[in-house]
Amino acid sequence: MNDPKKLWQPSAAFTGKSNMVRFMNEVNRRHGLSLSTYGELWQWSVDHIPEFWNLFWEFAGIIASKPYDQVVDDPGKMPGAKWFAGAELNFAENLLRFRDDETALVFQGEGQSLVSYTYKQLYDEVSRMAQALAAAGVQKGDRVAGFMPNMPQAIIAMLAAVSLGAIWSSSSPDFGIKGVLDRFGQIEPKVLFTADGYFYNGKSFDSLEKVGGILKQLPMVEKVVVVGYTTDQPDLSKVPNAVFWESFLAPYTPAEIEFVQVPAEHPLYVMYSSGTTGKPKCMVQSHAGILTNQLKEHLLHCDLRREDVLFYFTTCGWMMWNWLVCGLGVGTTLVLYDGSPFYPGPEVLWKLAEKVGMTIFGTSAKYISALDEAGYKPGSDCNLEKLRMICSTGSPLAVSGFEYAYREIKSNMQLASISGGTDLNGCFALGNPMLPVHAGELQGPGLALKVHAFNDDGVPVTDETGELVCAAAFPSMPVYFWNDPDGERYQNAYFTKYPGVWTHGDFISVNGRTGGITIYGRSDATLNPGGVRIGTADIYTALESLEAVTDSVVVGQQWDDDVRVVLFVTLAKGVELDDALIKEIKTTIRMACSPRHVPAKVIQVQEIPYTINMKKVELAVRNVIHGKPVTNRDALANPNCLGEYEGLKELQE
Repeated sequence: MNDPKKLWQPSAAFTGKSNMVRFMNEVNRRHGLSLSTYGELWQWSVDHIPEFWNLFWEFAGIIASKPYDQVVDDPGKMPGAKWFAGAELNFAENLLRFRDDETALVFQGEGQSLVSYTYKQLYDEVSRMAQALAAAGVQKGDRVAGFMPNMPQAIIAMLAAVSLGAIWSSSSPDFGIKGVLDRFGQIEPKVLFTADGYFYNGKSFDSLEKVGGILKQLPMVEKVVVVGYTTDQPDLSKVPNAVFWESFLAPYTPAEIEFVQVPAEHPLYVMYSSGTTGKPKCMVQSHAGILTNQLKEHLLHCDLRREDVLFYFTTCGWMMWNWLVCGLGVGTTLVLYDGSPFYPGPEVLWKLAEKVGMTIFGTSAKYISALDEAGYKPGSDCNLEKLRMICSTGSPLAVSGFEYAYREIKSNMQLASISGGTDLNGCFALGNPMLPVHAGELQGPGLALKVHAFNDDGVPVTDETGELVCAAAFPSMPVYFWNDPDGERYQNAYFTKYPGVWTHGDFISVNGRTGGITIYGRSDATLNPGGVRIGTADIYTALESLEAVTDSVVVGQQWDDDVRVVLFVTLAKGVELDDALIKEIKTTIRMACSPRHVPAKVIQVQEIPYTINMKKVELAVRNVIHGKPVTNRDALANPNCLGEYEGLKELQE
């Protein structure tokens, strides 16, 4: 394994004043230790999991009406470890601990004026909504769903529902009817929040017709609360049991919120798997589990403080929305955006960053590569003086993406490539104010997460590829799957390959010298020509050097009792796939990777399939070329493009 290029080194002053070092000093003081490096702190945290979470609970100032009797009964028990037994608390109460005039939310809708809420205004609006929901019959354990753009009303609705002990679940309005029903149909919500539409790429899209179709198959919904967003007077005649947001709140004035106190493992969220290989799994996550894990990531790994301005480009259907919202528990300012990140041009989010003084800019790896391809230089076009961190997730960020960010966005900042999942509503590996940034690597594993790369024998390895695992329990694990009474789906999702060990499904390596982690792609999408496992991310990285190739997806095809590598490419305007370009593609991959990475077939297509959250869908392509169904096309942003992958004669020879 080559030594990666170091792109950023935190100064002693930067590290010394960090929350991470402050926490480490407290560990040392409490336990008579002399930890001084992140590696030492991480090792202590995974060797002493109950002690870590006990101290962090206090460090974060978790608000609970009853303390826990025990941090965890058995951190070696997966699944089934019980966290913070005896504690009673409310997630929303912890996020609404501030009630002052500092800015809580800033919202920018595409082409719209900025809207902001102070912490006091946010608290008051949540108070009114909680009263309205209670009057509508919402009680502890009921499900409340959001089918909304990423706007303040979505956060207000979530916090109000959760304050009552109800369970929140959300989806993005660009999901199709089937995709929404595959999710909400399983959990049967009592109340549905929606907007009349949303904006994207200079156009407005109506949501109410879609909502009408959804409600025909969700008869259990008793009330639909509609935000007027794209029009002044939306027509609610086709939406049963609908009421305008303002009308729903009108009878109520702000008052002290009576936060319903619930056990630590009481359900908070129902989250969903992508659904590209079957009906989405409904993952139930808890109040204490999500609160502690996300605050750990915000306070320690992102070094978040009240004065920060935190942005993540996300929809309400991606876990990064839930992750972003928890920043309220630190008292920071959250920035929300609804619309295209490239309309009217690639500068839109960076002009917003300049205007509001963003300190942390979160996005997807795909967005960073798209900026690079567009030739846009945010650092030259905008004043990013206050920016101190970029977070990138969704797919592996290539070395070229790291280099672009430091060259064209800002040289003296921290670039945190992060990776985890909806399953834990957080990260297994992420940024760190104590460590340098190396090109192509995530800085390291999260505290109290016993993350390793396992080989096929279930042994941790460094400097070679393996399965991403977590070998001890963690608080934000799902407490169960919805409609999975015997736990079979939960067990099969993570614990069959290595019993008692969480297997996440990513193909990774751990650098023995830097401690950094490289993600090579989904392990169920890795290629196995001749029985040798190959990560797809290596091939995508190699192709970034070719201007003729604008995008690609690589899969393994069953062929002659083996697997052969098949590469699909989209090409720059006016470029055709001829023998010379195929040779150049293969040579580039051979030189950058290895002869085993070289595709047996290179095929031109017009479009690469992505999920709505901009993740490349290798499994869907693999299913199509093998004649297998793609069972949930509504999870894809562009499902119609799969048609051109069907029945290709090139794959029959």
